[in-house]
Amino acid sequence: MTGSAESGMPGRRDALLAEVATEAISAVRGTVAAVYLPSEAPGVLRLAVLAGLPGPLFRPWWRVHVDRRFPVSEAFRSGVQVLLPNATETMRRFPQFAAALPIPLGSITLPVTAGAEPLGALTVLRPPVADVTELLAERDRLSGLADGLGRQLDALSRSGAANAWEDDPLCLRPPPAALGSARVGRFTWDPAADLLTADDGARTLLELDPRELPGPAEALARAVDRGDALRLLALLRETARGLTPARPLPVRITHGALRMVDLRPASGARLVAGVVLEADPVADTAAELLPQGVFCLDRLGLVVYANPRAAHLLGQARERLVGRALWAAVPWLQQPVCEDHLRAALLALEAVHFHVRRPPEPGRQSYEGDWLAFSVRPGPDVLTCTVVPANRLLDSPVPLAEPPAPTHAPGPPPPPTPASGPPVNPSAAPTHAPGPTPHEPATSTALPANAALPPLPTRRRAADAPPPAAEPAASAAPHYRPITLAIALTEAVTARQVSAVVMQELLPAFGGRRLAIYLVQDRHLYLAWETGFPEGFLSPYDGVSLDTRLPGVETLTTGQPLFFDSMEQLSAAYPGIALDASEGARAFLPLIASGRPVGSCILGFDRPRSFAPEERTVLTALAGLIAHAMEKAQRYDSEAALARGLQRALLPRRLSVHPRLETAGRYLPGTEGMDVGGDWYDVVEAGDGMALVIGDVQGHGVQAAATMGQLRSAVRAFALDDRPPEQVLSGTNRLLIELDPGQFASCCYVWLDPATGLARIARAGHPPPLLRHPDGRTQILDTPVGVVLGVVAHATYPVTEVKLDPHAILALYTDGLVERPGHDIDDGIGALRVALARVGAPAARPDGRSLMSVADRLTATMRHAADRPDDIALLLAARRGGDGGPA
Repeated sequence: MTGSAESGMPGRRDALLAEVATEAISAVRGTVAAVYLPSEAPGVLRLAVLAGLPGPLFRPWWRVHVDRRFPVSEAFRSGVQVLLPNATETMRRFPQFAAALPIPLGSITLPVTAGAEPLGALTVLRPPVADVTELLAERDRLSGLADGLGRQLDALSRSGAANAWEDDPLCLRPPPAALGSARVGRFTWDPAADLLTADDGARTLLELDPRELPGPAEALARAVDRGDALRLLALLRETARGLTPARPLPVRITHGALRMVDLRPASGARLVAGVVLEADPVADTAAELLPQGVFCLDRLGLVVYANPRAAHLLGQARERLVGRALWAAVPWLQQPVCEDHLRAALLALEAVHFHVRRPPEPGRQSYEGDWLAFSVRPGPDVLTCTVVPANRLLDSPVPLAEPPAPTHAPGPPPPPTPASGPPVNPSAAPTHAPGPTPHEPATSTALPANAALPPLPTRRRAADAPPPAAEPAASAAPHYRPITLAIALTEAVTARQVSAVVMQELLPAFGGRRLAIYLVQDRHLYLAWETGFPEGFLSPYDGVSLDTRLPGVETLTTGQPLFFDSMEQLSAAYPGIALDASEGARAFLPLIASGRPVGSCILGFDRPRSFAPEERTVLTALAGLIAHAMEKAQRYDSEAALARGLQRALLPRRLSVHPRLETAGRYLPGTEGMDVGGDWYDVVEAGDGMALVIGDVQGHGVQAAATMGQLRSAVRAFALDDRPPEQVLSGTNRLLIELDPGQFASCCYVWLDPATGLARIARAGHPPPLLRHPDGRTQILDTPVGVVLGVVAHATYPVTEVKLDPHAILALYTDGLVERPGHDIDDGIGALRVALARVGAPAARPDGRSLMSVADRLTATMRHAADRPDDIALLLAARRGGDGGPA
């Protein structure tokens, strides 16, 4: 494995990840387990290990952005456990993930941490259950694995091992469902001590003498045919030197039964780990004579058995099938319809049925029709697949009509109507879910024809691979699922967010490395987003006129996309245009929404490549989605600017002052969605005292800001009239109902006498105030609370009296400061209480810090957070000392 020869740390980390993934499957009866680690690229998680599924079938999720709405991203970013009992809950919480994996599944995803530092995420896919409570016991078992993994990764990091993951994932077979079935076995060989150990499955499959184990490798050689023994020993020695075999080795045991032996380096200790597979899982030898094609796959896609009829229909000799990955042995099965259904069978453990058009062999007329009907029935360790010609039923005396040539491939023929036997319906959806199963999303790519799927492949960085002269014409278009981008774009509301989605979803799908998005304003194109281009390269093109002859301009003015296979083509079409150091291809796409020009999008590639016709069609269609999202984002930006201006005008520019009272207020807008809300605070003179007010209008945007302004004015009017707290809230409540804005609001109103410290508190559905006493004790003033404003016309609001000593601090806040997704709000209030206790006694502040600095400290974390789901308001008040000095 990569780096094992130089240091044992990568090997130890790989072995640790493999052990945790396989144990996780056993702990929760899961079908697939995966561990994600951070990438060296900021904000990206990469799949490090995958157990229970062939790596290519999980390729869309090899790379996940931290800020996307995916379970592993949520667990890593927020440190919360994500429990999804079934597909319904997955669709509700993570629609983008559910649309890309439309299979009835549940999942448990846990953060992997060391203290407060996020190190990765552990996720397990499992059969669905009705309610999340059914996952709690399994969650607890996985928590121990995740905690242990975090501690060991932290220890490796302290020893100098990097935590970042940049390689392809390690792909592992899951633990066998039952070792007694003798379908899978495992052994380990220590070459330094020449010591071989084996589990019950390996001893049964290879018929090893238990008395010889543990023992030398010769015991393994004696169990197989003499001709295979030399090859097996040679392969063991090569693997001990750190070389992973490209494919499993077929061997015959002494009585002639076929077995597959898969070897890999186990760890930095230079051990060799082996997996033994039964290559003839169909016990009945009559399968050799069946008119149906029958072949079997293990859970990593390796063909472990094929009868002669299957080899004939798949167009390969049996020796070219057995022991190879299905994708490598039958390259024309590398298409979404096959991958989707195989993924569904492996994950949902239910039979699936689908049709695939077999390409005619060169120079040979197609036989028995072009279409083949596949049925896949998953077992605990092996998938049994049958294949028959789709135009004929085996027992039907009447041959069926040849299916008409489809307008595009792959695709199912019309359903035949046989005279007898079970109907074959090529267009039917798989049995595991209603409706057709869409193929995988953007990042899925086909395997090369010579690829194999070893259990722990020799990993190689993409940067180490020799670059080809040009990428093939056929690329990601047949594999890209536009719904993935469409769902992601619905969640993006600003131009910057739309651009980020395009970078995260579209670029990886088509192999691009550069992106630039320009938007139109006053007949000029202005750069809104760029990534991957040399610093300052695009600056001369920012603000260019629509009369300029540039490809980014002409693609918009003509409405036609422009594709250039190389920089030479681009330079020839636009002589004198500045080129960056890349020799790669470029695609210029017009962004036009509802017939109105919005801007242009530039995709850049590191290497020359051609664009297939279907790829050009997909990219052009996706440009329309991006244009509509950008148009929506521009409307949002205009509304947000209006709301921000309105809110700035409505929030108090200064607070009323009193010689015996010190106050400080803070407001932070949210960063998700419409980032202007209805939170407000105020300090008003009210008779002989001061009124402290904080409130939160439901929703965001112009309407929320306008409602907030009306409520603030109403509360100020009632306070200046010196009405008691209960009348202030009841009067404001009636006013809000009469205005009928379709919104409600929470509010906390405190009348305070600065001279005596008497405070009278009334709440309308608002979080409780906090009080820090001069001696450092901090308490939650959990006073009686009335309903929120704007719901019940004749609501009453109870009042509670408390006493504030000199130098005590009263804290009023909105829920944005204490509420986090996945956490109880009481935990957030408790955390704020602890933070308030740590600010230091107001009377003992030798540095002269004012209440302003206390407010800054309480909001520091959220002020610097890039992710604030809600806006935040904070109001602090403290009585001054007896001499009127600072509190």
